[in-house]
Amino acid sequence: MIICVVGPTGVGKTKMSVALAKKYNAIIVNCDATQVYKELDIGSAKATKEEQEGIKHYLLDFKNLNESYTVYEYQKDARKIIENNKDKNIIFVGGTGLYLKAALYDYRFTEEDDNHIDYKDKTNEELYNIALKKDPNMKIHINNRQRLIRFINKQNVDKVEPRPLYKHIIIGLTTPRENLYRIINNRVDDMIKKGLIAEVKKFYDQDIKTKPLLSSIGYKELYKYFNKEITLEEAIELIKKNSRHYAKRQYTFFNNQLDVNWFDVNYENFNETIEKVVKFIEVNYDIKSK
Repeated sequence: MIICVVGPTGVGKTKMSVALAKKYNAIIVNCDATQVYKELDIGSAKATKEEQEGIKHYLLDFKNLNESYTVYEYQKDARKIIENNKDKNIIFVGGTGLYLKAALYDYRFTEEDDNHIDYKDKTNEELYNIALKKDPNMKIHINNRQRLIRFINKQNVDKVEPRPLYKHIIIGLTTPRENLYRIINNRVDDMIKKGLIAEVKKFYDQDIKTKPLLSSIGYKELYKYFNKEITLEEAIELIKKNSRHYAKRQYTFFNNQLDVNWFDVNYENFNETIEKVVKFIEVNYDIKSK
């Protein structure tokens, strides 16, 4: 059986996934786009060895920062893990909904579509014309270089039928917006205390400017600080703001693209939330604890 644990950033997915893995003797598969990369530990809130509690984790902390890793590659890797572990319970956990849907649903990519080009040698006008050739109705402004590049590189996805390829259940963890935003703000402060600035400064000093660093929340904002574009205080507030906005986008994707069974988290007694999830799973699905 495949159990998926999703939800916005900071809601408690790691803790829930480990609890369920221990109960159902399962392996865990990461579906967070930033946590696939080595060394992006504090800023990605990657589960530590202690937090993993001896549970086997896949697709976590295994790509180098100079390596490209796309949804298409994740889909292939995740499905290989599913096929190689048919005799086991599997738990997917993470906040990147597209990764999860690409793995479990009938999404089709081609090798050619997956190539990403940075187009450093192209002017904005040249990029604009390339984008127009791809879609004459494209409305992106000629000066919005980043969006033009994203549009040009966007994979062509053939959604044959949004049907699942594997039997699975999706558990979503949630909490009221005000509480979630408080959790996110506190978590960013905790990341700073744990050494996020030093973690990012190490990459900056090595002049590493790869996509994972320049596009991931917690890293891109501190790069602006090190470039003297903003103050440290502004960078920290920007991390909080971007994290809150990301949480909104996560909710939108999960609610519109996936069949999620939502559970309000009791942070005063997390075990109570675990018990509710377990009861729901065992009443509605053919899965038993070890």
